[in-house]
Parts: sequence; C-alpha cells; structure tokens
Amino acid sequence: MSASLASPAAVQPRALILRAPGTNCDVETAHAFELAGAIAERVHINRLIENPALAARYQILCFPGGFSYGDDIAAGMILATRLRRHLSDMVNDFALGNRDSLVLGLCNGMQIMMRLGVLTTGVKSAGDTDADSGADESAATLTWNQNGRYEARWVHLAVDPQSPCVFLRGIKQMYLPIAHAEGNFIAASDEVLAELAGQGRLAVRYCRADDPQSATSGEQLEFPINPNGAMGNVAGVCDASGRVFGMMPHPERYIDPTQHPFWTRLDDPGTEGQGMAIFRNAVSYFQ
Repeated sequence: MSASLASPAAVQPRALILRAPGTNCDVETAHAFELAGAIAERVHINRLIENPALAARYQILCFPGGFSYGDDIAAGMILATRLRRHLSDMVNDFALGNRDSLVLGLCNGMQIMMRLGVLTTGVKSAGDTDADSGADESAATLTWNQNGRYEARWVHLAVDPQSPCVFLRGIKQMYLPIAHAEGNFIAASDEVLAELAGQGRLAVRYCRADDPQSATSGEQLEFPINPNGAMGNVAGVCDASGRVFGMMPHPERYIDPTQHPFWTRLDDPGTEGQGMAIFRNAVSYFQ
C-alpha cells in the first residue's frame, strides 16, 4: 500500500491525572486510562503551578476521587480555589476553550468541577456568570447527603440516551460504587433543572435496578436507590459539548469483573467491569 493510502496511525492520548493532598484514587484512575490505551501521568498541583506549560502535553484532564485538602470548608472547595487562583488559564483551556480536549471528574473530581462552575456553563436561567471564564457556579451545587452521612454502596444508573456526553457513548445502564458525603445535587431552581435536562446534560441518574425509566419518570427516588437525595436523581452532569463530564460514582473501582460485589454468583461476569467503557470512550474519542 502506498503511503498516501495508508491509514493514519491511531492517536494515543495523554491523560493528566491531577492530584493534591488528600487525593486517593489517582493510581487506580491512571491504571484505568492505561488499560484503555492512554498514556496516564499523575501530576501534583504544585508542579503545575510551578510550570503551567506542562499542561500542553495532555489531551485529557482528569480530577480523580478522594478528599482533596481534607474536604475542608466544603468538598473540593480548596482545590477548586487553588485552580481558579493559579491555573485558571489551564482550566479554561481544557474546559471552556476551543481546544479539542476532554475533562473528567470522578466523585471529589465532580465536586471540584461544580465549585469551578465548568459543568453548568451557559445555563440561561441560572443568573450570574463569571464574565472572565464563562463558568457558572450559581446554577447548581453539591451538598451534604440528605441523611447527613457518608455513604459507600453500589448503585444502579441510567444514561440519558439524548446526552451529548462523550464518556457515555454506547452505554445505557451501569452498576457502580459510590463513596461520598457531599453528593447531593441541587439545582438553583426547577427551571435550571429543566434546562439542563432539556439539553441532555443530566447525563446519568440513579434508577431502580429493574427500571431504568425510573431515573427520569419525574419521581424523586428514595434512599438507598438515590443514595444522597439528589434533585432529579442526578448522578452526573456534562457541559453542552459533551466533552466535560463529572459524576459521583466511581467507574475506576469497577474495571475488572472481580470487583463486582457478588461476581462469583453472576452467570456471566464478563471480561471487564462496566466502568471501563467510560475510559475506553475517552481514548477512542481521539482515534
């Protein structure tokens, strides 16, 4: 075959796994990206603050789970503040600019992204928007679980088929673990919730095991199906482009069949855990 007819080589994207004091899911998140075919590098925020130009090496920015800075003040607040103060250009480049990149936030990572306002950009019914960044912190927030406790359990999830979310392509349902105390999604108003839903941005929601339609039936599901009381049963949100996504469940904790809580009783545990599809979608986006 002549060079002019040869297929282009597959792009192997680089994933920046941002870590900070208290982050504790960076290793397994990097491992999931590597299994999916990416080059994953765990980078401390102090290193980026010293040399912001490092970020140009990466196509994917990931905020992993954990308890960054001990979740002092509010979950994800201190790391979000440091990012806004020292690395706002980097965040805007990945999440709000013209760069063809992806941003993923998992659990504490979603909390950070909500504090930054990058998941609710362009929501017209939200009110004030940061004129410098386009980020909107007023549209919605994540607050304490309705029962006031830290919850660690497995949940059933339904994906909005109309969602533009790159990470959820081809996925209809998932069964994943959650582990958080502040995962209660609250929109500023019913109008904000409806606007986000109408755009497919409430990308993934808690549902009953045998009834994925329960996620969007209009019924506010109760504990433990909805483990934190989230408004609209929301478990994950994406931006309008579908390239920026945050979710409270932990897909990196179910990348191998044996991580399923009762995998030995499954008729067919499969060859990999359901969470792997999210990482594979991220990598295939660049291929």
